[in-house]
Amino acid sequence: MPRALLLILLTGATTGATAAPVRDADQAGRYRACLDLVQSAPDQAIDRAMQWRGNANGGVPARHCLALAYVARGSYAEAATALEATARAAEAEGDPNVADLWGQAGNAALLAGQPAAALAYLSSGITASGNAPQRTAALLVDRARAAVELKQLTAARADLDRATRLDTASPFGWLLRATLARREHDLPAAERAILEAARRAPNDPDVGVEAGNIAAAQGKNVLARSAWTAVVKGAPGSPAADAATKALAENPG
Repeated sequence: MPRALLLILLTGATTGATAAPVRDADQAGRYRACLDLVQSAPDQAIDRAMQWRGNANGGVPARHCLALAYVARGSYAEAATALEATARAAEAEGDPNVADLWGQAGNAALLAGQPAAALAYLSSGITASGNAPQRTAALLVDRARAAVELKQLTAARADLDRATRLDTASPFGWLLRATLARREHDLPAAERAILEAARRAPNDPDVGVEAGNIAAAQGKNVLARSAWTAVVKGAPGSPAADAATKALAENPG
């Protein structure tokens, strides 16, 4: 599956929400076939999903497949717009996955460099998430990312505080809290937050990179290089490993 598609489906608010609901077996088959085409030929998937949406009452599944095809093609702005339409259609149908669809729209908007739109989509998702603490927490973390992009740091901190209270097991809120504190030069708070993240995800490469960044900001260069080296060895070829390699080059021993 294309990496960009994984970014939408398997991070933040969208964890576990990889499919739109279907009404019957025929629709389910068309949806699976469309998703298969997304992975192999996204331009063809766009054409098929548009035809399905327009001519055969494809509803939410057709709209969702169209949006994911845009993601696979790297057309993130179009994907965000399509996912917004999917979420609105899902709301009209009383779809139980509407909060996740808003989360996907928010992540697509972030990939498109549209943090204001992402903030709005994720706020809609939080409203729709109801009494589901893990889902709400993930959406709050994603909204905090959008708020950081918009330099709304007080709002970002409030969302992260709430997220880490709602979902005590997830590392992602703590990771973003650590990054935000480091950027604001509050290194004691950054260290406390990254330790919480590492407790929950000791082998996560993004946590390892940030741990190195915080150690370097504290002047602990040996510790920083150890953290970055572990990421390079443990997650070769990943974006985290690329960031760690760059950090090692910029911070020679």
